Amino acid sequence: MADFRIWSDEFPANGFLTKAQEFDQQAFGGAGENISPALQWDDPPAETQSFALTVYDPDAPTGSGFWHWVVVNIPPDVRSLPRNAGKADGSLLPTGALQLRNDYGTVGFGGAAPPRGDKTHRYIFRIHALQAGRLELDANATNAVARFMTHLNEIDSATYTGLYELK
Repeated sequence: MADFRIWSDEFPANGFLTKAQEFDQQAFGGAGENISPALQWDDPPAETQSFALTVYDPDAPTGSGFWHWVVVNIPPDVRSLPRNAGKADGSLLPTGALQLRNDYGTVGFGGAAPPRGDKTHRYIFRIHALQAGRLELDANATNAVARFMTHLNEIDSATYTGLYELK
């Protein structure tokens, strides 16, 4: 049996994200391009009806981590997202996919911006295979509700971790 997996050709597993994936707002210390990396996945469970994607920094000094990207309702036949699919207008996402507000309060991908001088942070890209064909959420749903519904319907998931620090 094959293993469900996710990867990116833009940075190695457990390697450093690029300046392109750094957040672009000085208020958070970032001066990057805020471009989501291209992602691919394969070998999901046969019963997968849709996918969700989350990007999480467990090292953020919030007491609960930081959610950088939440996308739901990715069709079951999709196996990749192109570079910059996380732009706010969602125009590079598959038809029907919905991205919600991240913990920066913006819609779409919010790049890495750990506190300057802090330890290296981990950014966990997780693709969730879901038993539901669609999560009944709208653009006003919080990413916490989307994550709740994702976990409630999850069959399996795969992760790929990138690292980042601001010096």
